[in-house]
Amino acid sequence: MRRTIDAVEVKGRRVLVRVDFNVPLEDGRITDDRRIRAALPTIRSILERGGRAILMSHLGRPSGGGFEAEHSLQPVAVRLGELLADLLPGGVEFPADERIESAASLAAGLADGELLLLENLRFHAGEKNGDPAFAAALADLGEIYCNDAFGTSHRNDASMHAVPLAMKPRPAVAGFLLRDELRYLQGVIEAPARPFLAILGGAKVSDKLAAIRFLLGRVDRLIVGGAMAYTLLRARGVEVGRSLVEPAMAGEAGEILQAAEAAGKEILLPEDHVCGEALAAGTPTRTVEGAIPADLMGLDIGPRSVRRFAAAIAGSRTIVWNGPMGAFEIPPFEAGTRGVAEAVAAATAAGATSVVGGGDTAAAVERFGFAAAMSHVSTGGGASLELLEGRTFDSISVLDPA
Repeated sequence: MRRTIDAVEVKGRRVLVRVDFNVPLEDGRITDDRRIRAALPTIRSILERGGRAILMSHLGRPSGGGFEAEHSLQPVAVRLGELLADLLPGGVEFPADERIESAASLAAGLADGELLLLENLRFHAGEKNGDPAFAAALADLGEIYCNDAFGTSHRNDASMHAVPLAMKPRPAVAGFLLRDELRYLQGVIEAPARPFLAILGGAKVSDKLAAIRFLLGRVDRLIVGGAMAYTLLRARGVEVGRSLVEPAMAGEAGEILQAAEAAGKEILLPEDHVCGEALAAGTPTRTVEGAIPADLMGLDIGPRSVRRFAAAIAGSRTIVWNGPMGAFEIPPFEAGTRGVAEAVAAATAAGATSVVGGGDTAAAVERFGFAAAMSHVSTGGGASLELLEGRTFDSISVLDPA
């Protein structure tokens, strides 16, 4: 466990907070502000206690060679000001350019309860390469460091790792979002209520191979859906037609199945499939049980698989889900993911603990209206997956212990 922001005195002190405001933008408009809203409890704690908050984040993938208008955090500053209007009647301070000198001037003028959002850190090449000089310049802005950017915590960018190191012995603490992510994601791995079920989906076995191997030693049962299931089905000798398969993973897939059998762990794979000739809206579909014809590809799990998976979910006390069951973004291939989401929500209402991984899975449960019904929906895609692989993060290890 790590010390959290509520354990330090912030009144009259500049708190440098690494947040994850990497939100989607279309024509300069934010289309999903969940990551901004997720950071509000930490920000409010600082401001309401008289702290001077200095927020820093990246957005997109700029070249690192200076300002790029399409990657500016200015729309985020506007939205943040709207969300915190009750505390910030004067709005959010935002620098006129990306230079650290401009930020330093504004930071020095902050009063208690005010907030400054820095321009996109990735306008500086030093952010991605962990440059010590860039980290030192950022470290000079604050008297306390707070990491509330779980979605970026698996990266050793300057703001994630080099900055808290440069600020020692000044306090380095976790924000509430990071605290909750670790509490749920690490907690279910280290001390799950049983039966413990993991649900993995997505496109490729190779993307989830480390997670499968790590989880097999801990779960009681594993569900695999999505396109990655077809590589495992082929390893079982099932014909999968034109479904997405990773031929190079055939040996690994066979080893996973053998390891599960040897350990007495059941891997549930789809038994029926919603198939089509192409991954496209409006393509004719057909539900197929067993072998998939040579001219079709599996694009979602079928109703029989949904019922079977739902029964396994209902009998579990801890559920970790990372990856959709099909191409849920394209009708009519959303039914499998929706059915699993509904089953996980029902199990949660009955007392199970459910942790939903970030990225596509979080987007799916939000889209289907089940996000609030889960115990925890992670804000980090890659970060949550790496925790499910058993990895540790340098950016978290450097924070002060509780």
